[in-house]
Amino acid sequence: MRPAPRAPVAGPPPAASPDARPARRRIERARRLAARRPGTVLLAAAAAMLLLTWIPACLQPGMVDLRVYRSAAPHLLGGDLYAFRLTLPGTDLFPLPFTYPPFAALLFLPLSRGPWPPVSAAWTAASIAALCVLVHCCLRMADPDAPAARHRRRVLLWSAALLWTEPVAGTLALGQINLLLAAGVAYAVGRRSAAAAGAGVGLAAGVKLVPAVTGVYFLAQRRWAAACWTAAAGAATVAAGWWAAPGAAADFWLHAVGDAGRVGPVGSVLNQSLRGALSRTLGHDAGWSAAWWACAVPAVLLALAAVVRTVRRADPLGALLAVQLLGLLVSPISWFHHWVWAVAAVLWLAHAPHRTRGRTAALTAWSLALGGHLVHWLGMAQPDIWQFGRPWYLAALGWGYPACAALTLVTLLPVAGEHAGSGPGGASGSASGGAEGRGRRGRRGRRSPERVSAVGTGPRPDGAT
Repeated sequence: MRPAPRAPVAGPPPAASPDARPARRRIERARRLAARRPGTVLLAAAAAMLLLTWIPACLQPGMVDLRVYRSAAPHLLGGDLYAFRLTLPGTDLFPLPFTYPPFAALLFLPLSRGPWPPVSAAWTAASIAALCVLVHCCLRMADPDAPAARHRRRVLLWSAALLWTEPVAGTLALGQINLLLAAGVAYAVGRRSAAAAGAGVGLAAGVKLVPAVTGVYFLAQRRWAAACWTAAAGAATVAAGWWAAPGAAADFWLHAVGDAGRVGPVGSVLNQSLRGALSRTLGHDAGWSAAWWACAVPAVLLALAAVVRTVRRADPLGALLAVQLLGLLVSPISWFHHWVWAVAAVLWLAHAPHRTRGRTAALTAWSLALGGHLVHWLGMAQPDIWQFGRPWYLAALGWGYPACAALTLVTLLPVAGEHAGSGPGGASGSASGGAEGRGRRGRRGRRSPERVSAVGTGPRPDGAT
């Protein structure tokens, strides 16, 4: 009788090359450190960013937008706020105007009181803190049932990583207010109180007009009282500005508010709105032409469809993201640093409960555009910020942010196998999550009132991790 053949004995795995072993060990140590000490990672990243933006701003004319806020605010009381221009020595920037409503100048008055180094340092630190608040609010809306420890670790690590994306880094380098406003809006919409939610959004819109688009979110959620509070708070900011400086308020609301060219070069690659991208493709300012309407109308319809469907399936972060992308696309000027809401896009795509090829493609596109600082490199390639025409390949790449936004809006629509919310309760989107939210909580167990208050919106679709 023949002995049974023996199975071949597997040899030892091939040894890694000597050069690869130290690199692999360093990567593993870094991964373990990030898992054990996420706060240290964020602190190191924040300190590095603070030094990289604040020290150059003290040694040379940097953080130019913060300088505009600081220098222009005293002109509010003099009546020449919108005739003001900031000219910085040794830079190739055009004279910079003040482009916000008079109410914003009222808020910026304290910035003109103190010396520049502590003011700029405090502003940068506040903006970094605002990024953490924005990430916290987005992750809480995306996964309201995540344990506190896991949620805290995610917030710290995501904040440390997103700190280096192009819109966030650009906001910090220019001293812009975008992160503060985005964090305020994200925090406000999660409040159960209609007055708190609406007033927060209305005040943000009084500083910079684009946050007013968040009213569409309240309307889609059928939070009628919050929408009314938004309108009332926004009207109050207009009245406050008119009371403080009637002449400046008349100049802004009757003349300057509709002049996009006054804000800056519409055709520059720095402008990532539909109008900016289309103008670079056509070689001239598209304005409100038929070509612009041909791009804007489908974008508006796509965004509104995404808002409605995300509300129906109780996806508050998706609905808020769709509304903010809508505002960025149709606004005449959406500078690259205005796109801090891309943070919410990355978080929604990364924590989406249903992984699809479309969502993977959108996340990859955002990662390349934001992490690769696409606009920075395209800006170096354009000969002049006022020039519309450029080679076709540069014009095509100049659609980077709008293309990523459109792809994200498509992925926000329901996909095959994904169950939308049933019944009218899912569309109501009340602060407590509506009837659909109550149904989901009944299936998964009750949540504490504190958890509901912290989220302020309906739960994420089932299957989230």
